[in-house]
Amino acid sequence: MLNIFMVFGLSAFKGLVSTTATLIFFVFLVFAALLNWMDIPMIWETSFGQAIFTSPSARIHHEMIEYPLNCSNVHNLTQKCPDDYPSVFEPEESTTATCPDYFRWIHQDLKQWKSSGITEDAIERGIPSTNFRLVIVNGNAYVEKYRPAFQTRDESTIWGILQLLRLYPGRVPDLDLLFFTGDRTRIMKREYKGKGPNAPSPPPVFHYCGEKAALDIVFPDWTFWGWAEVNIMPWEQMLMAIKKGREKIKWEEREPYAFWKGNPRVAADRVDLLKCNLSDKNDWNVRVYKQDWGKEIGHGFQQSKLEDQCTHRYKIYIEGATWSVSEKYILACDSVTLMVKPRYYDFFSRSLVPMRHFWPIHRKNKCRDLKFAVDSGNGHTREAQTIGKAGSKYIE
Repeated sequence: MLNIFMVFGLSAFKGLVSTTATLIFFVFLVFAALLNWMDIPMIWETSFGQAIFTSPSARIHHEMIEYPLNCSNVHNLTQKCPDDYPSVFEPEESTTATCPDYFRWIHQDLKQWKSSGITEDAIERGIPSTNFRLVIVNGNAYVEKYRPAFQTRDESTIWGILQLLRLYPGRVPDLDLLFFTGDRTRIMKREYKGKGPNAPSPPPVFHYCGEKAALDIVFPDWTFWGWAEVNIMPWEQMLMAIKKGREKIKWEEREPYAFWKGNPRVAADRVDLLKCNLSDKNDWNVRVYKQDWGKEIGHGFQQSKLEDQCTHRYKIYIEGATWSVSEKYILACDSVTLMVKPRYYDFFSRSLVPMRHFWPIHRKNKCRDLKFAVDSGNGHTREAQTIGKAGSKYIE
């Protein structure tokens, strides 16, 4: 049985500590299920970082496994799976298939604790830096919330872990996990430079993004399970919609410009991007549109549908406050992704390869670089389309 209890004390589980081995296994399961590596679907029932070359991945095909969980009442603090919910995961076949290349970053993110291990003290010291704590014991999930998350980021993340438990019954080990749901990286390396046996180890905090200066453990962001507040569906459904949308206009027939639509107010780099827009003085081959979410909410999100935004040959990815959840949707469009060099990374982006999956753009020379990329792509359309398709294939 799978139960979730929103409790205000986890003292009953004091002494439960997650080892790096169990964390590696846990994150492996999340990645495998989330990105369809094993073609197991997600179910929704509620309203660069360093570049390296990738290796081909194999897929294992399974039939759809459905164990409905009624989550229509998101305020219900205790929910239970149906009586026929299986207690053990029994795969139908074995395989020697290799994981997608980005799986190896799991070890990179956890190497800080390889020799020291993860102690109960490290967990407790991490609480002030987190939004919630999730403990899994015998297949049951217990959550303790410490501070509110923006919108429903925490609920969507918890919901994703519940689905993991449903998809792999009996396979998820007992775990004690801390999650931060904000934008900025939380656990900074500069605070844990001490050496010796008495030097405190950094707390293991899961977060949606990382950077060179931080020790946050990168975890898929909440939008993979949907962003209800802005009408974005869970990733599997959203990807299907974008794939249908991109077929409406062939690449050769799309607008021969670089497109970006979003909220520029969250980052100086985005404000700077506005200078590249078409004006009476310059045409940098860039078409930028401001996204007013307040207006969209009032008009039923008619002008913000991601599946309707595959209309240009090139799409710009630029970070917001930190990384941006828009990266996966931009890559999925078959357009050439023009990536303004990011400072942050999410769980899959460190294995993206420039000029293979995307075209790199310097932050300080955005307009010039964007125009050069578009002009070059329009002059070498076959090569440009190859980059666009490789980016889409990667994220699929």
